Amino acid sequence: MKLEDFGYNDTIKQLRTQHHFSEFEIGRVISEHKERYTVKTEQGDLDAEITGNLRYTAQSRMDFPAIGDWVAISEYDDHKVLIHFVYPRKSIIKRQAIGKTGEQQVIATNIDVAFIVQAVDRDFNINRLERFLTICNASQVKPIIILNKIDLIDDITLNQLLTKVKTRVAEVPIMAISNSSKTGIENVKAHIEKGKTYCLLGSSGVGKSSLLNNLAGKALMKTNTISSSTNKGRHVTTHRALIVLEHGGIIIDNPGIREVGIADAAGGIDKTFEKILVLADQCKFKNCSHTIETGCAVITAVEGGELDQLFYENYLKMKREEEHFETTVAEKRKKDKDFGKMVRQMKHLKQSRKY
Repeated sequence: MKLEDFGYNDTIKQLRTQHHFSEFEIGRVISEHKERYTVKTEQGDLDAEITGNLRYTAQSRMDFPAIGDWVAISEYDDHKVLIHFVYPRKSIIKRQAIGKTGEQQVIATNIDVAFIVQAVDRDFNINRLERFLTICNASQVKPIIILNKIDLIDDITLNQLLTKVKTRVAEVPIMAISNSSKTGIENVKAHIEKGKTYCLLGSSGVGKSSLLNNLAGKALMKTNTISSSTNKGRHVTTHRALIVLEHGGIIIDNPGIREVGIADAAGGIDKTFEKILVLADQCKFKNCSHTIETGCAVITAVEGGELDQLFYENYLKMKREEEHFETTVAEKRKKDKDFGKMVRQMKHLKQSRKY
């Protein structure tokens, strides 16, 4: 397999020269599990781990290799390589790390298009769709919405759901499919171009792995049914994996994401909720929070039925999350800075006592 088959292009070639990586081999991270990686190269798929220097110089987990990354590698054992450097990323899809204050988790990197998959039965949730759209928009990744399991509902219900989505979500392609009947699968294939990278986003049980199997034309990923006791999807995909399709295109499958915490969403929220941004230009005050102010064009639009109430409420909730995350990051940086200052003072005091 050639490098071009899994996404190598002139831009990456230029980065390789600019950053003086030519002395190293090049590969792409196709799976990651507890700091153990698999890197795809022209010689095949190789097990990999990072060098001590990369671990030492990393300022956060964001600097570690992630699925989709291009990396500079060297061989150190049979079918094993060391990762020395991570190439600058074209895009990073990330969310707030669960249970880790002020930290972010990388979902995938160097993505061109994200397929946001929802099932039309128990999983359908426009608020969650807007969350996924926001992290895609913040990453400059083109989103495409896929509504799966349409074989479970009639045409009238499907049209109602499509209308609801289109009312809230503007200018984002929407496709309706069924993995069971294969309805709409060819439409998805038509959006996949050779050499471009796509990722699947969505909750557990919405059919991401089944969709990938249908796109590949064979069973690449394990699939499972919805739990009858909880009516929730089971985690079948336990870690991220990058797969090259035979007919072209590269797809990253991800474990189901139940929590889509908003982290660094600069520009993402504004693009997702562009209707509100346009109305905000008509507000009486430039720093209007769109919550209690007199003369707020956004509140007026909601009260007059021009703007969807749930759309507006989801916007406010995500703005609060973004502000909270930014505040937490600032506090964390201050604590780290204060701690570093204390360490330096202790070292200085210790050295002065020697004399």
